[in-house]
Amino acid sequence: MLDRIIPNILRRFKRPVPTVPVFDRALLPTHPRRPCPLSMPDLPPIIAADPTAAAAHQWLAPIPWHALPPLSDRPRPGPRPAPRAPFLAAFLLKLDLQLPSMGHLRRYLLRHPALVWTLGFPLRPDPAAPLGFDVAASVPSRRQFARVLRTLPTPMLNFLRMALVRRIRDALPPEHHATFADTIAGDTKHILAWVKENNPNRFAPDRAKKQVQPPGDPDCRLGVKRRSNQQPTPTTDGQSPTQSKAEAYWGYASGIVVTRTPFGSIVLAEHTQPINAGDMTYFDPLMAQVEQTLGRRPRNGVWDAAFDSQRVYTYFHTAGGMAAVPVRKTNQPRQFSPDGLPLCAAGLAMPQQFTYAMNTNGPPQERARHRCPLLYPTATGEPCPTNDKHFATGGCVTTIGTQVGATLRWTIDRGSAAYKALYRERALVEQINSQAYALGIEWPKLRRQSAVAAWTSLIYVVINLRVVHRQQGTHDPIHD
Repeated sequence: MLDRIIPNILRRFKRPVPTVPVFDRALLPTHPRRPCPLSMPDLPPIIAADPTAAAAHQWLAPIPWHALPPLSDRPRPGPRPAPRAPFLAAFLLKLDLQLPSMGHLRRYLLRHPALVWTLGFPLRPDPAAPLGFDVAASVPSRRQFARVLRTLPTPMLNFLRMALVRRIRDALPPEHHATFADTIAGDTKHILAWVKENNPNRFAPDRAKKQVQPPGDPDCRLGVKRRSNQQPTPTTDGQSPTQSKAEAYWGYASGIVVTRTPFGSIVLAEHTQPINAGDMTYFDPLMAQVEQTLGRRPRNGVWDAAFDSQRVYTYFHTAGGMAAVPVRKTNQPRQFSPDGLPLCAAGLAMPQQFTYAMNTNGPPQERARHRCPLLYPTATGEPCPTNDKHFATGGCVTTIGTQVGATLRWTIDRGSAAYKALYRERALVEQINSQAYALGIEWPKLRRQSAVAAWTSLIYVVINLRVVHRQQGTHDPIHD
């Protein structure tokens, strides 16, 4: 009796051995002829059958992964580092899917083995696995993701952004290529460091002392988020509430330059540094990136009052356009004679005495000293029409830059329709800042400037990538 029952029980619990699909060894990452999966026009059928892998491949397809710059600063001789394209693609997916941490990213990849193959991570062969590789051993650890993010080269990140901008430009009608991004807008966006000094609920007695560096992030700096350009929201009784002019915090700031396209605003350039750096220190690096992307200078620029500098006005004037920048309220209005000399309070043209070079946030600028025309170069013997108190001690003295922008910043008609129409383009920056805020740019929960700067660059790449898909009519295949 048992001789008949036991074999039946064994056959019932005996499971058939799963058939392992044939895995092409030429597709393993160790093979020298293996193509980059992100650059492949079509995925293998066994990979394309996974909807997540297929959607990710479609979403990342606009980026020319085959032209990604190599790691030029890797140690030689030494071990060859892992390719950076899979990590960049994984970071872009993390941002688009709003995964909160690197640990969540790793767990997401473990649940989608076909996505690991699609991103191109180096695989650990395993003939018993359904896809022929060990998924857990092939997906980088949380620490490796964080380490790679800190060491991503800046040229590689700039390449992603510029490649998408050029793709958007090339998809426009040919007659629009010459005027593409002729009008740009720029601004800076604050980024809070991941330190307890920025948490009002934590006890930190030295949170506002710049001499006491937070141990959580040795690269962040203490800065001020100014609110002079913001209007307080009136209360229900119609009274304006009390609002502080500024608030101090530890962190960084990201400067961006954006432009308008038929499918949304895109980021042309970005530059991240500690928050204590002056706003004008962003201008030259940003415009250098813009010129590298466009191959020329944009004609018109819109900036806020923090960029009220003769360098900004001169830059766009020499490009054949104009700069729409409000005048800082701390400066007194100037008037000029027909030949460009500043006028004193009495309306007299002040002659130039000498020039000198002044070191500012950027290259040295030439400035000129002007004196009272009644006393320089020779005294005329006439009294001052306004009885100025300085007349007895040498007369009025003023200093102004010699570049054309120093005069333009006072002579531009900010009440004209052309100026107002151009300044309305400042809304482009606010649109980008709103999208970046939704992607978590203000609280990146990262430490060290290199990681924060890389993460900020990837946020702007995601914004540009979404515009590319709107242009192609594919929207966001991952969320669709």
